[in-house]
Amino acid sequence: MARRLRGWGRADDDTDSLPVLAPDQVDEQAADDATGPGVPGAPDEEAAPVDHEATSTVTPATEREVPAWVKRFGDAVVARLTRLSAVILGGMALCLSFPPFGWWYAGIVAFALLAWVLTRDATTLVGGFGYGFLFGAAFNIPLLPWTGVMVGILPWLALALLQAVFPALFGLAAVFVARRLTGWPIWFAGLWALTEWAKSTVPFGGFPWGVVGFGQTDGPLLPLAQIGGAPLVSFAATLLGFGLAALVVEIFTWWRRSGDDPHANTRPAVVLPGACISLVLIAAAAISPAVRHSGAGAADEPSVNVAAVQGNVPQLGLDFNAQRRVVLDNHVRETMRLSEDVRAGRAPQPLFVVWPENSSDIDPLANQDAADQIAVAVDAIRAPILVGGVLAAPGHTRDNPVSTNSVIVWNPETGPGDRHDKQIVQPFGEYLPWRSFFQHFSSYADRAGYFVPGTGTGVVDAAGVPIGVSTCWEVIFDRSPRESVRNGAQVLTVPSNNATFNESMSTQQLAFGRLRAVEHNRFVIVAGTTGISAIIAPDGRVLARTEFFEPAYLDMSIRLKTQLTAATRWGPLVQGLLVAVGIGALIAAMMQNGRFVRLRRPATDASGRATPSDEDGTERGST
Repeated sequence: MARRLRGWGRADDDTDSLPVLAPDQVDEQAADDATGPGVPGAPDEEAAPVDHEATSTVTPATEREVPAWVKRFGDAVVARLTRLSAVILGGMALCLSFPPFGWWYAGIVAFALLAWVLTRDATTLVGGFGYGFLFGAAFNIPLLPWTGVMVGILPWLALALLQAVFPALFGLAAVFVARRLTGWPIWFAGLWALTEWAKSTVPFGGFPWGVVGFGQTDGPLLPLAQIGGAPLVSFAATLLGFGLAALVVEIFTWWRRSGDDPHANTRPAVVLPGACISLVLIAAAAISPAVRHSGAGAADEPSVNVAAVQGNVPQLGLDFNAQRRVVLDNHVRETMRLSEDVRAGRAPQPLFVVWPENSSDIDPLANQDAADQIAVAVDAIRAPILVGGVLAAPGHTRDNPVSTNSVIVWNPETGPGDRHDKQIVQPFGEYLPWRSFFQHFSSYADRAGYFVPGTGTGVVDAAGVPIGVSTCWEVIFDRSPRESVRNGAQVLTVPSNNATFNESMSTQQLAFGRLRAVEHNRFVIVAGTTGISAIIAPDGRVLARTEFFEPAYLDMSIRLKTQLTAATRWGPLVQGLLVAVGIGALIAAMMQNGRFVRLRRPATDASGRATPSDEDGTERGST
């Protein structure tokens, strides 16, 4: 008979840690099974001989027993099925809060479900990590399929699962803190702020695409962006969800205990979660009037007409720029149509025009034909055009074609003027980190660009207006539009090129522009090669927009603004305070854990009285 294995208990609902066989135990188990009594070659010398002919029957494969570890694993999954389902549904609900769905309230429910799982007594530290990972995977996998539209499923899943590591770390930290500190809804929200700061920073400069605040652009929490940007909106949304979870759990627990013991005199601990929910809602309601006023504008703010041109591309995909001249011609043609409508009185004369990123992949500073085509459009519209171009960078060679992703102000008569070189370039798209390493994993690696980051203030001057530029990828990073506004930008532009992605990606990027408009109290002009192009008011409303993958232009009046919001002035400080809440919770929890901090007890004598210290500071007596 096989020996009983020590430390291997049957899985039940009291643990989230599945026992693991040590290597020597595995070998021992195998040896026992292979050489047990009654089997030829068994060490039991007193065993009776076996008649092989009489017993040489083969057990059919369908009748073989399922391995014990498979049964234990299945039992463990069944025992945890409710919690597993909750975190998976929570991750999917968080995805539904983002465009193209925009169900902002689903994000609140998502964090309520996650909190319920992480605060169960049966959830261990390892379980918190696992549940957090499942939550992150269920969120990021359906959020980011556009990353694999043109390059396949592997990069999409790799990115989604990498991003799932951050919620996993949150789950681990949350369980650790909840076991040791009261008031966990506040600490959980701080830990999530810490998690989002980390994912927006590492690796390769971070990936803030799934920041929770960007999924709240259709909800009542959006006005909070004017105080603390996306980090504060995320903190408020998670605090609302965590507070809701605590409130429901406390009321349900009290109700259940009251049913078991009608004479019980305990009351549900609902003050803290109720205060958290009330604080968030009151703060959002208090700020909303000021945000609505920003959208309406003030009489002393100058009004100007602006235009955004969406020329479209011959085809979607990585080869959209195979016909680079056609892309340039499309934008020239659409600008000419705008100029005809202006002359016919069907559209107002714009003060300046915004073209998308990569609207001229032919370097117009090196190619005279491209420059001439741009000049034709500028002369026709009689206004400067912000042209997205790819320019050769210093050190450019055939073997090392380093370039800058630039926006050039092309003026009537004088030609190229101010220029913004994209400062935050996209890894694995505009450049490939560790190129020699990643080339071994995908044939698409060689198609990554050789773009280098630029420098500057993030502001260009066109027709006397200081214009902030956050080119495509840059808009998801808090520092890019903030630096532009702090350097004097009175309007923000987001030239983008979504020809290598799809419409859902474009709708998500549009939501980022809406939050930036509220955050900095600026009109935002989004111009895309294939869409979605839009003009956004400072209260986050989309005033005009195009459809995806069509030639079109937008031409309307906006107001130039100069005031700085609290988020523009002190956004990094607000985020730092929120992150400090999470770090402080971790430190406080460690202080309550003897494994991290062992407080030395004072030395005592036999009667229990403290003994005085020697002159060198050491204590006498026993401890």
